[in-house]
Amino acid sequence: MREWTHEKRLRTRSESGTLGLGESITELLAAPKLVVLRGDLGMGKTTLVRGMAAALGADADEVTSPTFTLVHEHQGRRVRLIHLDLYRLETERELEGIGLWEMADAPDALVMVEWGDRFASVRERADAEIAITQGETENERLLRVRW
Repeated sequence: MREWTHEKRLRTRSESGTLGLGESITELLAAPKLVVLRGDLGMGKTTLVRGMAAALGADADEVTSPTFTLVHEHQGRRVRLIHLDLYRLETERELEGIGLWEMADAPDALVMVEWGDRFASVRERADAEIAITQGETENERLLRVRW
């Protein structure tokens, strides 16, 4: 398992709060970075990415879940935000087929990978990880950002 040197724990109680956290943590994750997003369905992974898009100057309204298309790319002022969802992939070979490693190596890209923790190679190459879990109430989310 990867050893992280930094950790930040955050809490939000609303969708707008999750958007705000996405905007604020973007500074921690300057490109190029490969970031694994962990969390069950409905925990707000895409909402967090929407906030990050806003912080980078991309159109946050264009950010949707890439579950069926696998990859969405959003151009910010200086950085491309590449948002992937690996939920439907099953093999390491499929990762190569979508060009994940080329995206991760691009100097102007912040690559956010939902369900990347399912693949050992993604976990090993990740520069950071954001885990989102349910809090005490229906709308509360707990985020653990490690890098």
